[in-house]
Amino acid sequence: MSLVFVFVFCHYRFFRVLAAAQTEKKLRGAVGRICVFSGNTGMEPKLYRPPAEVRGMSSLDRDAFTQTISVPAVRVPVRVLNKVVKSLKKSSIQRPGVPRVVQDTEENADYRLVLLDPHRVTSPTSFSEAEAEALRSFGVPEELHHYELKLTYENLKSEEVLEAVLPQGQDVTSGFSRVGHIAHMNLRDHQLQYKNLIGQVIMDKNPGVTCVVNKTNIIDSTYRNFQMEVLAGEENMVAKVKENGLTYKFDFSRVYWNPRLSTEHERVVQLTKWGDTVFDVFAGVGPFAIPAARRGANVLANDLNPESHRWLQHNCKLNKVEKKVRTFNLDGRAFIQGPLREELPALLKEKVRVHVVMNLPALALDFLDAFRGLLHQEPQCEENLPTVHCYGFSKDDDPDTDVVKRASQSLGFPLEKLCSVHFVRNVAPNKDMLCVMFTLPKEVLYRVAAFTTTGTRKTWKSQLDGSLSGP
Repeated sequence: MSLVFVFVFCHYRFFRVLAAAQTEKKLRGAVGRICVFSGNTGMEPKLYRPPAEVRGMSSLDRDAFTQTISVPAVRVPVRVLNKVVKSLKKSSIQRPGVPRVVQDTEENADYRLVLLDPHRVTSPTSFSEAEAEALRSFGVPEELHHYELKLTYENLKSEEVLEAVLPQGQDVTSGFSRVGHIAHMNLRDHQLQYKNLIGQVIMDKNPGVTCVVNKTNIIDSTYRNFQMEVLAGEENMVAKVKENGLTYKFDFSRVYWNPRLSTEHERVVQLTKWGDTVFDVFAGVGPFAIPAARRGANVLANDLNPESHRWLQHNCKLNKVEKKVRTFNLDGRAFIQGPLREELPALLKEKVRVHVVMNLPALALDFLDAFRGLLHQEPQCEENLPTVHCYGFSKDDDPDTDVVKRASQSLGFPLEKLCSVHFVRNVAPNKDMLCVMFTLPKEVLYRVAAFTTTGTRKTWKSQLDGSLSGP
């Protein structure tokens, strides 16, 4: 059996190579835009590389990227065209804006040319056995033709354009965060002299992006939002985004929004149930508060940034949960020692499940001391104590241990055996974002602590009705 198989296989390969050689001899010397490939074409590994003249370009000249290259093609009768295209899907050309099928250069209406990937197909023997068998079954000769293809800027990918323009040996970035119509980049120092060109390329290559911004190193010390520089497009920073089935609108230049946190938002919200109460201490524009309210929780949401508070109110209306969310514009500590302290005793007495979300990873762990002795004047309740979800950054070699240690120090109570740590994401080399989840210990909540809330009650009482006057 094995000898028969070897004989048949060798017989097949012999006639296949012979047929290719005869075809090559027959058509050798063909001129014009189509001719037969003869074995190895000697094409460059990066055939699509733009002209060398674009290197160092600081102002985008799209015409400078135009060039003509030769790509392989098979000549296919129109009657079997669709079947051949389907069979050669893996070997056909894959370029933005480049058609797989073009008119026959010999102007024969009964034939078309199927363009192939020049890096994958370099000779008639480059086809897989399945592809070669398909061509034979459809009566298509396994001969390759040259097709002179005009490549333009529109046919190049963003990374190909930037790699050709930026100095050799330097990192090329084409990555960004998408926030509605805005592409948000974090350019490195060596890329800044090309920032406007990079912005224009990103906008050109990503449909729907009409504004490209770069994060500067300037941070608002009060609200922790980064300053933005517009690199290309319109200076419209009011974005509208979808996350987990909900809609959010906000001024991206004046509030904090990170599309990479959508999974984390959903994870925590899934822990809430209908009838729960959620205190969102650093609510932003509502990515925790609004979906929790949609699930049936009663939410008290707070943010110190007036712009975040304004858009939080707007987004509650936008998602039709304004009756389930009360909003506050307070410092996080004042919110804990004001509205949260006022509401918590009744909730514990009624055995309502309570969640406290503290998503300000740069500072939230330091705010945990606000819970010390928070209910020291109230009757103790040992059941159904609040669940805290507190976020933090860590650069430590053991980030889990680090955030638990810092949380324990802030609370004044050891959490090592009472909490769990969830890894959220890596935000920079050697810098992780984590979430510490724990039940607030009664020893912390009811201890007699030396702090005062004088003045805070008057500050937040006027906002208790949570009036929702959106943008």
